[in-house]
Amino acid sequence: MPIPEASTVSREVRGKVAVLTLARPERRNALSRALRADLAAALAWAEGEDTVRAVVLTGAGKAFCAGLDLAELESTLAYDEAEHRRDSEALAELYLRLLTLSKPVVAAVNGPAVAGGAGLVTACDLAVMGSSATLGYTEARIGFVAALVGVLLVRQVGEKHARDLLLSARLVGAEEAERLGIVNSVVADGDVLEAACVKAAELARNAPGSLALTKRLLLEAPGRPLEEGLRLAVAVNVAARTGAELAEGVRAFLERREPSWQA
Repeated sequence: MPIPEASTVSREVRGKVAVLTLARPERRNALSRALRADLAAALAWAEGEDTVRAVVLTGAGKAFCAGLDLAELESTLAYDEAEHRRDSEALAELYLRLLTLSKPVVAAVNGPAVAGGAGLVTACDLAVMGSSATLGYTEARIGFVAALVGVLLVRQVGEKHARDLLLSARLVGAEEAERLGIVNSVVADGDVLEAACVKAAELARNAPGSLALTKRLLLEAPGRPLEEGLRLAVAVNVAARTGAELAEGVRAFLERREPSWQA
């Protein structure tokens, strides 16, 4: 799939890792409708590229993502309820696309990740954050509600921490974000992208079908009653047992070689 000439999301392939960069540095990579559409297209491209086994998401310039484009948001204030619903559903679909991508996604948080930008980080599987970067669910400061992001955040950090972050609308530093479990590791600012790519490459060595099934289980199992969750786990277990990857993985282990995963 060719890259659109005017895309606000750049694409780069490093081995088995696709690096997607939000490219509106002059607006701190704010989530305009064009950028949201371009990011959705870039994720669809990564999903369909057999040689891509993992994705890194980062921002150009000094910010990761400043959230929704407030100039565009102001222009929607006269929308009727149906129009607001369509716009909100489009953003929800973007988060869902990140969550359900069959390939692991690592956020490289190179600078401030605010509101909807923090939502992007929350929707990624893993996150590496620069030591001076900040993150916050700041919607309440402007009379908005972090509704979509809040659903993701509660699943990630638990209700008490989510209440603190959403109701205070405060910014947190990298160390606190790591302690809360929003990001997985903190590195020097200049090392963020490289560290995220190294982590993504590690993930990309694993069986792609196994990773996809694991992501599905992690999405669908939480919140289910125990017996129902175990039934889902059994179904995933059977799918793994009957697939070609397990056979190849076991043979490779016994033959002391690297497995050869098929796309």
